[in-house]
Amino acid sequence: MLWNEVLRYLKTLFSFNEAQPLLFTQFYFWAFFIVVFLGLSLIGNRRLMRNAFLFLASLFFYFKTSGLFVLILVFSTVFNFFAAKGIQRSVRPGPRKLRVAASVMVNLAVLFYFKYAYFFTDVYNNLFHTRYQVFNYLAHWANAFGGHFNADVILLPVGISFFTFQTISYVVDVYRGDVKAVDNVLDFGFYVSFFPGLVAGPIVRASQFVPQLYKPFFLSRRQFGMAVFWILNGLFKKMVLSDYLAVNFIDRVFANPLMYTGFENLSALFAYSLQVYADFSGYTDIAVGVALLMGFHLPKNFNSPYKAQNPSQFWKRWHISLSNWLKDYLYIPLGGNRKATAATYLMILAISLIIVFLAKLWWVTLLVAVLALGLAFCLLCWPESRKKINTNINMMNTMLFGGLWHGASWNFMLWGGLNGLGILAYKIWRNRTLLQRMGIASAVFLLFFVLSRWTHAPFYNLAAVWSGIFCFGTLVGGAWQAVSRRGGIAWAGQAWSVLMTFVFVTFTRLFFRSGSNLNPAEANEVAWNTAGNMVHQMGGAWDLSLIPSIVHEYRAIFLLFAAGMLIHWLPDRFKRRYRMAFARLPLPVTLMAVVLAVFVIYQFITADLQSFIYFQF
Repeated sequence: MLWNEVLRYLKTLFSFNEAQPLLFTQFYFWAFFIVVFLGLSLIGNRRLMRNAFLFLASLFFYFKTSGLFVLILVFSTVFNFFAAKGIQRSVRPGPRKLRVAASVMVNLAVLFYFKYAYFFTDVYNNLFHTRYQVFNYLAHWANAFGGHFNADVILLPVGISFFTFQTISYVVDVYRGDVKAVDNVLDFGFYVSFFPGLVAGPIVRASQFVPQLYKPFFLSRRQFGMAVFWILNGLFKKMVLSDYLAVNFIDRVFANPLMYTGFENLSALFAYSLQVYADFSGYTDIAVGVALLMGFHLPKNFNSPYKAQNPSQFWKRWHISLSNWLKDYLYIPLGGNRKATAATYLMILAISLIIVFLAKLWWVTLLVAVLALGLAFCLLCWPESRKKINTNINMMNTMLFGGLWHGASWNFMLWGGLNGLGILAYKIWRNRTLLQRMGIASAVFLLFFVLSRWTHAPFYNLAAVWSGIFCFGTLVGGAWQAVSRRGGIAWAGQAWSVLMTFVFVTFTRLFFRSGSNLNPAEANEVAWNTAGNMVHQMGGAWDLSLIPSIVHEYRAIFLLFAAGMLIHWLPDRFKRRYRMAFARLPLPVTLMAVVLAVFVIYQFITADLQSFIYFQF
């Protein structure tokens, strides 16, 4: 009997259970990590054995998270290892270019198969008026060898975008000569699959991580304290802020917006901005802490993004590893802020067609056509402005591609496009005089005010309110600068810019959240309906007398949101001080702090396990 129990336990331990993945928020992960840490302690500084052990441990972690999709990770590792070796051996430019192009194409083909099969099938059906359905050939072939997989649906492997972008950056960097190809496949496998950042980033560049493969293990007392701080900080963000806000308020409103008032819809939208930040940055914090305990450093992925004073600055603070990847491997190769290439125009044409296909609305097609004609007219008639126009096209290409990276659905494309327009609008705004800014703000408000009174459409009502607030702030700030010899109060202007940027970013997230966690086949319709219903509620008539009772009913939500934002907006120097103070605590005090933190976090644990939002990307 005992032997049977042992066998049953081992079978459970080494099999994939979709209900019990190795998430950072589960006990199973921390048991796994303790075993890994003990193994590292026994191995010591025997480099090859250490890297091989961590590679195998990372494969096991991914298997327990994604099942047989671990074979995709193994294929990506082996293929890119030999591809980079081949690129490095090639001397002639022609074969080198051919090899790197083939490597990138294979990586993208794997990503596109799993992530964009529904989209390409939909495009083909629209073009040729067919009714093809998505069919999972990999599952079909696996079933021929005794598998039991559903071939009618293509599931997205967790983290495939992250490790695919990581391997693409590696082969391109080897081609450019920025790094040397890794000599040992086990070392390279460890770099690709290092489990703390495997399934949700950050996207680690080879130049940042590969040199660490050959360094002996080192963990100072202060580094240990800092690692523990990042882990607790991440768990607090994820389980106290993100999960509690989602389960007790945000998910309910987004599931059925018409059942809630406009104030509740607006509050849920702002709360989601905190939720998605706490969720994603919380994962990164835990990943950084876990990696640091093993002696490895992962790059910073967030830098208080809601302190950004404009949309451009926001993307230098949010998901920094992806922003840098898009800049180095897309924006600059397209020409950056210097010029446009043939790829610039081909890409904007392809993305425009994608938008038309995804939207399936006549007015979107007309708008795209008008914008294309207007762009061509400007390029022909104002050659002196061609450089600026090309720079903006490259920027829009990058932002739209960033939206497409999150998923091939209309809501993600719209989200990426709105962020691109926000950056473009800020570039125009910052080069205007004070009088011009006041005039633009007044004209925009007047336009939306007239439209809202004429049509009574909820969208125009919302736009009129926001543009009115923006106009008021611009006029007050401009008037103060005009009459004050001191040139205005700097902190007030900065706070106003931060607030306006936060509001803009939050409203773009309406489209991001509406289609998340949905099958690509239904994301477009459901996302559009959800977003439309929320706009209808937020832009409709409000019963202001209900707001006090709503705030009282959800007082824990509003207090938690306020606390989370206040902590986020604390000065950086203050945050550094309390991080360092925690890192210097004596070990017994650190242990007591861990016990207390775990006790507090436990009070917020929800009944349903909440996966990390960015696992789906």
